[in-house]
Amino acid sequence: MGDGDGTYTVDEALVALGFGKFQMLVLAYAGMGSVAEAMEMMLLSFVGPAVESLWGLSAQQESLISSVVFAGMLVGAYSWGIVSDKYGRRKGFLITAVVTSLAGLLSALSPNYISLLVFRWFVGLGVGGGPVLSSWFLEFIPAPSRGTWMVGFSAFWTVGTLFEASLAWYVMPTLGWRWLLAFSAIPCSLLLVFYRMTPESPRFLCLKGRTDEAVAILETISRLNGKPLPLGTLVSESEIELSRKNCPPEDSAFKVPDSEKVSTRSNGHETPVKTVDSEFDNVTTEETRLISSKSDNDMTCNQVIDYEVVPPGSHEGDTSNVGGPSSVLMLLSPRLIKSTLLLWEVFFGNAFTYYGLVLLTTELSTGSKQCGPTELRSENSNKISYGDVFIASFAEFPGLLLSAAIVDKLGRKFSMSAMFFLCSIFLFPLVFHQPQWITTTLLFGARTCITGTFTVVYIYAPEIYPTSVRSTGVGVASSMGRIGGMLCPLVAVGLVHGCHQTIAIILFECVVLVSAISVLFFPFETKGRDLSDNLYDVDSKQIVTA
Repeated sequence: MGDGDGTYTVDEALVALGFGKFQMLVLAYAGMGSVAEAMEMMLLSFVGPAVESLWGLSAQQESLISSVVFAGMLVGAYSWGIVSDKYGRRKGFLITAVVTSLAGLLSALSPNYISLLVFRWFVGLGVGGGPVLSSWFLEFIPAPSRGTWMVGFSAFWTVGTLFEASLAWYVMPTLGWRWLLAFSAIPCSLLLVFYRMTPESPRFLCLKGRTDEAVAILETISRLNGKPLPLGTLVSESEIELSRKNCPPEDSAFKVPDSEKVSTRSNGHETPVKTVDSEFDNVTTEETRLISSKSDNDMTCNQVIDYEVVPPGSHEGDTSNVGGPSSVLMLLSPRLIKSTLLLWEVFFGNAFTYYGLVLLTTELSTGSKQCGPTELRSENSNKISYGDVFIASFAEFPGLLLSAAIVDKLGRKFSMSAMFFLCSIFLFPLVFHQPQWITTTLLFGARTCITGTFTVVYIYAPEIYPTSVRSTGVGVASSMGRIGGMLCPLVAVGLVHGCHQTIAIILFECVVLVSAISVLFFPFETKGRDLSDNLYDVDSKQIVTA
């Protein structure tokens, strides 16, 4: 199918197999990880105010409880992305599940403020691996329905936030914050129970040359979905791309421009290919004569490609074996640097605004009481309106429905930008103090929009990166978001507690508007495009239709 020559790619296999029972099982597992991550993040709204009154903490110390989680996520998002790109997606989310569940349980046993900070940092370290699960799930979805099903995956986050709000509503007044921390660690522990049943990404396996294992997984998908695999041999996108560029049709003259000559490697040295004005089967090098027992006239295109072929600009070509710092540097290569820097800003803006709105839901209620008449402060300043928190959390469902409705119709870029601008409209009236019901309504609308943008950016981010650095790319971008998460408590908690609500909202407005404008400058739309395997074809993938 790949070129009409008896080969097919992972993308083509997934389109032929469709979205079926296998993908539903993968979605359930990845979704449980998203539920666990959402619960660990949502509980920050409840634990901070509780321990503040219990241990007599200042506003800065309370905000630090949230900030250390994001600091851990900053490290984890970078680290687990590299691990999963080098050693596999399964190994990446196994480590994150172990760290998160263990640190979550230990947090419930924290004897003092310092130990709570340490354990919550480790929770953040584990939760930072969330992008690994999203990349893993993404690589099993057929391209035509990728946007819709990634929105479905994001729905699990919303389920987690609502479940945590409901759990806190019941547990906090009766059992206290320690039990809330303990119960919130359970979903992540379930990932370990079912880990042995999870498959590795066939796209990752194919990229690493483990084609037989990739075929075995595709055959499992075929069996569960009840649809046949394409006929032929599984090949990677990079192999097809190289054969297209280096093997023209037999009836065409083969003459390679100097800027696009293929090279071979031997002992770390490159030897340029010597071309002649005949057909491709006459292309030879001194190096291939020594390696091959065939004569020059017997040399074929496929045999040339069996050697390590380095496409033009090899630093932007096959990246299947990159890892560690080199994979991060790859994100700043000429083909990716614009997308990468813009993505970092959008992730920062999304996380800063989203987690800020989560915290504002409680802080605008308790903070307004602290800034009110003196006689009301001591009595009501630490009371949380769990009903308002639940209502604001429920706003994520409309956000998911909105993003699902437009992401595959209007595209990723327009969807994100429109919802960012709409979020700024909802936030603006909060520059001035409003009655509680108006505040809740405006926060509901703003959170609907920011949930939509967060959903779409987590669809867009893995699509712009090749398989070889996909988890690293999303992980590092997510790390930029964690920086936003670290800073937002200082605004949502510190400024509101200091009776500076106007300044806090203006800062949120500025961040949202800058993010909306940044989205417009993304270099290309990814709606309906194949996923790329390497940098060589990252900006030239075809559009796939059902």
